[in-house]
Amino acid sequence: MANSTEQKPSTRQYNPYQSLNTPIHKLYELPTSPEYLFHEEAAAQRRSWSENLQYYTGSGYLSGAIIGGLKGSVEGIKSAERGESMKLRINRVLNSGGHTGRKFGNTLGVLGLLFSGLESTALHYRGTDDVVNSVVAGLGTGVIYRATKGAKSAVLAGAFGGLVAGIGKQALKRYVPI
Repeated sequence: MANSTEQKPSTRQYNPYQSLNTPIHKLYELPTSPEYLFHEEAAAQRRSWSENLQYYTGSGYLSGAIIGGLKGSVEGIKSAERGESMKLRINRVLNSGGHTGRKFGNTLGVLGLLFSGLESTALHYRGTDDVVNSVVAGLGTGVIYRATKGAKSAVLAGAFGGLVAGIGKQALKRYVPI
């Protein structure tokens, strides 16, 4: 009689010579769970700094390109002139969407790059992964990004970045299961 609450085996068999069609049949027992050198690493559920860099930069660029492309396409549709051929209208929409999409994508990609670098630096120096790191990274990102526009603009952008990062991190932890 089989137990209905059987668990998956904790190891799997691996044959490194499988694709070579050789008579060697030595199987290795490999664990199915991730391996960590220290138990503290297994308890922490977070991405590494390089994974954060790719995640924030890539998702920032992609979302910016999509939003900018849509915005530019709408602007291209609105700016169509009476009497233009369909080919010219389509060209105007595509050019406008591509131009605005690249601009928005690059902007949000750079913001993601700055944010991930600052968040990883805060995590390294503080030694704890909490909302404070995200708020500090958001503040720093806003200040650095708008520093060339003057002190007032940099402070406002920093405050906005810290607020958005803090609220966004809390919402992600609460509503998005990892």
